[in-house]
Amino acid sequence: MKEKLLELHKNSYVPISNFPVSACVVTKDQRQYFGVNVEDASTRAGICAERAAIFNALTSGVKKGEFIELHVMVSSGKIGMPCFVCRQMIYEVFDKDCLVYCYDTKGNVISHTVEELCPYPFGSDDLV
Repeated sequence: MKEKLLELHKNSYVPISNFPVSACVVTKDQRQYFGVNVEDASTRAGICAERAAIFNALTSGVKKGEFIELHVMVSSGKIGMPCFVCRQMIYEVFDKDCLVYCYDTKGNVISHTVEELCPYPFGSDDLV
């Protein structure tokens, strides 16, 4: 997975931050869906790699409950974590015991469950 994520960095569109991020969603049947971060001059209309990968999977027909893993690599030289906007989306479609693997570009990796990343989630129960 490390090599594929590193290769995907080349597809990031990051003319302002020069901070490539790549991600891969894995489903129960081992399908993989990829995403990279995309930014623009307004810095508000872009998308993070994690959500790009999740949206790619959803667009392809993957349903909530079919997601099992998320892999994320940042280019900063240290292991990075999903932002809180991405964590919300992760919480929405992944089960709480699914794993999120976070890599640096050297291949060092740590993992957390969705529940560990989102200890106080906001969900549909909060809308009642």
